[in-house]
Amino acid sequence: MWSLAWPWALLALPLPWLLRRVLPEARGLSEAGLRVPSLSGFETLRDRSAAEQMLNWRFWVAVLAWCLLVLAAARPERIGDELEVPVAGRNLMLAVDLSGSMDQKDFELAGRRVDRLTATKAVASDFISRREGDRIGLILFGERAYLQVPLTLDRDTVRTLLLEAEIGLAGEKTAIGDAITLAVRRVHEQEADEGEQVLVLLTDGANTAGEVPPLKAAELAQQVGLRIYTIGIGAESMDVSSLIGGRRGINPSADLDEETLTSIALQTGGRYFRATDTASLQDIYALVDELEPVEEPESGFRPVKSYYYWPLGMAFALVGVLALAALLQRVVLRFRAERAEVRAHAG
Repeated sequence: MWSLAWPWALLALPLPWLLRRVLPEARGLSEAGLRVPSLSGFETLRDRSAAEQMLNWRFWVAVLAWCLLVLAAARPERIGDELEVPVAGRNLMLAVDLSGSMDQKDFELAGRRVDRLTATKAVASDFISRREGDRIGLILFGERAYLQVPLTLDRDTVRTLLLEAEIGLAGEKTAIGDAITLAVRRVHEQEADEGEQVLVLLTDGANTAGEVPPLKAAELAQQVGLRIYTIGIGAESMDVSSLIGGRRGINPSADLDEETLTSIALQTGGRYFRATDTASLQDIYALVDELEPVEEPESGFRPVKSYYYWPLGMAFALVGVLALAALLQRVVLRFRAERAEVRAHAG
């Protein structure tokens, strides 16, 4: 599709005609003609009538040159077909605790009592489905941390492998520091301009294994720009059967190191959340969606190519033709005048 970037420039088209109408006629043009006795029949341009000037080819060349010059000033351009602009989302890593304590059944899902990992799978899989445009990776950790899925746009694969994870798959203990370090190493391998780096780490305990202390790992994460959101999962109270009969209340999350998880989040620019039931866990992932919103796809891009140089070049070419014609006419008139003068002296 063709268009003009500055269509208002076309208002300059009648400018020469307006100037001719408004400005006073220059004085002394009657004395500017070449006075040669034998060329008295020649008329200057001023002596010609408007009708005769209209028949002069140079007049129309000048008009065409002016129109092309104004058209160039309006900047004609061609707008191409709409192109989709790819959305550059975030690099989002999910780190899920598979230690033995995740087997504690202190959550409810669809009206039945389930363990912490089952509730995490249900909520986190929905979270993954909503992260369209983000590259998502999955880290599973227990005594050791494993990169189950590298960063990918294939959300179905990440969700499937999360649902297939089992408690104790990575050992019975908890290596929080190693999980963060593995995410840091993955971020370090990325290019500097590959988007924001985010880690959502979910655990129900304290760091009881691994080679890197959690706070040291958080310091490394801060250096590479990895923002960490930590989630402490586990009910605050739970009724269990007593040995002497009846039921008594216990705290199933007594081993949860909230202080360390809070420090990790604050040090890296993230936040710490406490999930005591399935509803609060859903709210936390929804809040993470708000804090790290999915990038909205941009409106289609239409490539624009300007062609102002074509009318500008043709205008300059026509002006050159006029200048050359005027020069040739002057040379011819001068040659004829000199020749007539020689004949006059000879006669």
